[in-house]
Amino acid sequence: MSPAEEERSLPLPERWPRASKFALSACAAAVAELVTFPLDLTKTRLQVQGEAAVRRDGAAVPYRGMLRTAAGIAQEEGVRKLWQGATPAVYRHIVYTGVRMVTYEHLRDSVLGRVEDESFPLWKSVVGGMSAGAIGQFFASPTDLVKVQMQMEGKRKLEGKPLRFRGVHHAFLKILSEGGVRGLWAGWVPNVQRAALVNMGDLTTYDSVKHFLLLNTTLVDNSVTHGVSSACSGLVAAVLGTPADVVKTRIMNQPRDKQGRGLLYKSSMNCLIQTVRGEGFLSLYKGFTPTWMRMAPWSLVFWLTYEQIRRICGVTSF
Repeated sequence: MSPAEEERSLPLPERWPRASKFALSACAAAVAELVTFPLDLTKTRLQVQGEAAVRRDGAAVPYRGMLRTAAGIAQEEGVRKLWQGATPAVYRHIVYTGVRMVTYEHLRDSVLGRVEDESFPLWKSVVGGMSAGAIGQFFASPTDLVKVQMQMEGKRKLEGKPLRFRGVHHAFLKILSEGGVRGLWAGWVPNVQRAALVNMGDLTTYDSVKHFLLLNTTLVDNSVTHGVSSACSGLVAAVLGTPADVVKTRIMNQPRDKQGRGLLYKSSMNCLIQTVRGEGFLSLYKGFTPTWMRMAPWSLVFWLTYEQIRRICGVTSF
């Protein structure tokens, strides 16, 4: 058998390992996103609630918690609106999760390298997780922008404001026509910053906890280990990522001029300062509960699905 024929006879995961891992992680992320999306919508609404920069008369804003916000969306806008913006969210995770997972494994296995006992030092895991998250989010930032703006359409309708978009593709085209290519990357800086922090919590924690358990306990590489590791990763990711997520959401949702410049905030730092001055430090953790309640099941669904899909397709465990 010639080398070419021998290569063609190999299973797809061995012939195209990175492409296969990209596709598998994208599938697992799509499942996790659809299951937990209502919590993401609730989180987004909470993060712009009471926004100091848009209060003109200084009047107090009635605050609603996570459950009341979700119930309000279902009652005032319809249950289906709990999944408003789900399509660009799935698009985003196909790009974001696919890129970050492939990048992290490449950095871990080929660039940074494991130590002799096959463990991955924490500092290397932090560097790998932050780098993978930043790279993945940069490529996925346009889809995240569309997702955030579409999630606010139901609120605009209730306020009597005209809807901005007819659908996902119209949103992309409108943003592109109004702000150019740069407009699609509006808010990418806090977006990338958030992704770096979230992945330091998610990828770094999951990988570190999983391999710590395998090396230092009697647990084996199964769903129990994956579940414990994913629970830890979801909590750490929420704590590290929520402040940057609040800033990112507000920058992406703000109105813009014809040149695509924000009318409320000049930069992510300006948004951070205005938010803390106008609403207090704890405002940076608006939406923390739904963020955590979403990240925990999201991580659980994603990692369990991803590990099982890899096993079924003959790819080694993460």
